[in-house]
Amino acid sequence: MLDTAQTGWHANAWDLVAQLDDTDGSATHRHLARLLSPAASQRDLSDAIHALCAVHGVHPGIAAEARVHCVQPDACDWLDAIAEAFAGERAYIARLAAAVGPLPSTPGQAETESALTTSRHALEMLGKSERRGCATGAIAALVRDWGTIRRLLDRAAARFGIEATPSTFPPAAETAASVAMLGASAATERAVSFGAQQLLAQHRAIWDLLEARASARDG
Repeated sequence: MLDTAQTGWHANAWDLVAQLDDTDGSATHRHLARLLSPAASQRDLSDAIHALCAVHGVHPGIAAEARVHCVQPDACDWLDAIAEAFAGERAYIARLAAAVGPLPSTPGQAETESALTTSRHALEMLGKSERRGCATGAIAALVRDWGTIRRLLDRAAARFGIEATPSTFPPAAETAASVAMLGASAATERAVSFGAQQLLAQHRAIWDLLEARASARDG
């Protein structure tokens, strides 16, 4: 993946994260587009919710790990707000996972569980990173990409009769200003880029896996 921190076409670190998400974020994946369509099957939606619960619904999660380690002291207040908001997202995912019922029967379930566990651990390691800016970039990309994932959660809530929980993330302008400030140096901006790219790659891997599982069930 191209290290866009070196291309010079972005205004600041947040703009860089936004452009990475526009290019490689969840919104660009065809399987998520299918899940957001009216024709999405209940079993595919159920599978997606269980996968998101396995990766992002387990305490403490990447946001809390980043806050605990807080390699950039100036990021601590912003990370506090993100971690608190994401605790609400975890609770929402857990409610949805209970509402959608058991996992749909799919070949290769053991391999799926292993892949999702690996993804969760990879995200937690990003949150624990000692490289200044890496966790910041990962969390910034998580917040940006979560807007798309939230659409899926709310779609599943409507389909399965659950009231949607309001999101409590800080205003987008606050996050944009925080990330721009935290990635102001060339070195930290490169680390922000790396963290964001790694987060987005993990999300794309989840959608790839879910697409393969949907194909296996259809086949």
